[in-house]
Parts: sequence; C-alpha cells; structure tokens
Amino acid sequence: MATPQKITPFLWFNDQAEEAAKFYVTLFDDSKILSVMPGPQGKAMGVQFQLAGIVFQALNGGPAHQLNEAFSLFVTCEDQQEVDSLWARLTANGGQESRCGWLKDRFGLSWQIVPRRFMELVGDPDRTKAGRVMEAMLKMTKFDIAALERAYAGT
Repeated sequence: MATPQKITPFLWFNDQAEEAAKFYVTLFDDSKILSVMPGPQGKAMGVQFQLAGIVFQALNGGPAHQLNEAFSLFVTCEDQQEVDSLWARLTANGGQESRCGWLKDRFGLSWQIVPRRFMELVGDPDRTKAGRVMEAMLKMTKFDIAALERAYAGT
C-alpha cells in the first residue's frame, strides 16, 4: 500500500472500513479503491482509497476508538445541486444532520458540506454584509445558497 502523498488521513472503523470506502468512492470524481489488506475471517483489515485525488487509509481497528467531530472532511461544493446531492447521500441510511453544514454519515465520519459561494460572501470586505451571511448560516442545518444571497443583499 504505497502512498503518493506525504500526509495521509487515517480513519479508524470498528469493522466497516471496506464498506465505508466503497461508499465514499461513489461520491466524488477521481475516486477509487487502491488496495485492500486482508484480515481475519475474510474481512478487510485495511483499505487504501482515493477521494477526489486525495489518498486515505482506513482500518478495521475494533471498537476501542470511535470517529467524532474532532475530525471532519470539508467539502467545497460548486452549487446548490451538489450540496443537496451530497447531503442526501451522506445522511441516508442512518446518517445524522447537524448544524451549519455539518453532518455525520452512517459510519460516524463527520463532514462539512459547504458551498463555495458561502466562502465568497462571508469573506466580503463589507463586514455588515458578511455578518448577515454568517448570521443566516448559523440558523441553517444544510446550506441554502439562495437564503445566503438574500442575507447578503439585506432582503
């Protein structure tokens, strides 16, 4: 399992590493399973996979450690359709919505699904406009770009 990048995110799962990796690679272009390290009873011990060109390692390490919000994957989305699609797929089958664009997928991995437009609006040098955008976002679960645009415009 050679890793072409110097730093690689490493995810610990109880026993769902391969299932999670197979799901994650369906979400983004330039994604694939790179290798599976066999473990006992025919279940994978580890999986190396690529998401949008970034290599990850996953381990079936047992229940000693659980994924939590201290680590999340921040996904920059181009439009509302991408936000909606990723949100629906990641919260399906036991995933959990949270606030401000955060969610946990059914495997317990935390994600931030953020439209690029939010970053542009909240970064505006006009702090009044940017502040309205931030206030609107703090009331959201999933990002709503149209609502953010209305807040920016003050309407």
